[in-house]
Amino acid sequence: MVAHDEVLTGEAVALDVQPIGLVLRVAGAAIDVAVTVVVYVLLVLAMAGLLMAGVLPENVVQILSIVLLVLLAVVVPTAVETVTRGRSLGKLAVGGRIVRADGGAISFRHAFIRAMVGVLEVYMTLGGLALLVAIFTPRSQRLGDLVAGTYAERTRTPKLVPREMPLPPGLEGWARIADVGRLPDRLARRVAQFTAGAAAMHPAARERLARELADQVAPHVAPLPPVDPETLLRAVVAVRRERELHALRARADRVAHLSR
Repeated sequence: MVAHDEVLTGEAVALDVQPIGLVLRVAGAAIDVAVTVVVYVLLVLAMAGLLMAGVLPENVVQILSIVLLVLLAVVVPTAVETVTRGRSLGKLAVGGRIVRADGGAISFRHAFIRAMVGVLEVYMTLGGLALLVAIFTPRSQRLGDLVAGTYAERTRTPKLVPREMPLPPGLEGWARIADVGRLPDRLARRVAQFTAGAAAMHPAARERLARELADQVAPHVAPLPPVDPETLLRAVVAVRRERELHALRARADRVAHLSR
C-alpha cells in the first residue's frame, strides 16, 4: 500500500516525500502574485507615461496592456518553472518546488497547464478557487496541479544530527549476516532509547533493564551472538541504524535520479 505522502516510481518503489503545507503554498503563491502585479503596474504606468507624452497611440497601449498581461500571467510563469525545474521566486522563499505526481521534474507541458489554469483559479477568482481546492486535497494541490498531475514538494527540511552508535568490537562478521529486521518497531524504539541513555543510568537499573530488553530482543535476532545483554542491544541498534541509513541513501539517489 502506498501512503498519501509517498510516490510510486516506475520500478514500483514507494518513495517517502514531504509535500509542502498549505500555509507555505499560500505564502509562496502570494509572493509570486505580488511580484507579477508590481511588475505589471510599473509597466502599465510606463506605457501611460508614453501615451501622455504622445510617443504611443492609445490603441497600441491597449494592445500592449493585453499582451503584457498574457506574458506575465502565462508565458513568464511557464518559462520560469520549465527552466528552473518547478521553482519560482515564491517557491524558493518558502523552500518548495513543483514536481510530477511520481516525484520527477516537471516539463513545459506541466508548467503550461498550471499557468493556464492559474489564470482562472488565482487571478480571476483572487486565489479563492485555488485555496478551496487545496484545502480538500491531501498534498495541498490546487486545481492546476490536479489537471497537470503535479504537487509542491518540500525541498528545505531540517538536518538531523547523526547519533554515533558504533558496532561493538569483534562483531563485524556477525553484523554481515545478522537478521535484525524482524524486531517490532515499539521494541526497537525502546532499545534505541536505552542505548542512548544507558550511560546516565544507575548501574543496577542499567543491568536489569538491559537484561529484560535482551530477553525480548533475542527471539527476533538470528543468529544470536554470544555476548552480554547490553552488548547485544548495542550491536542490534548499530546494525539496524547502518542498514536504515543505506536504505535512505538509496531512496535519496532514486529521488535525485527522477528529478533530473
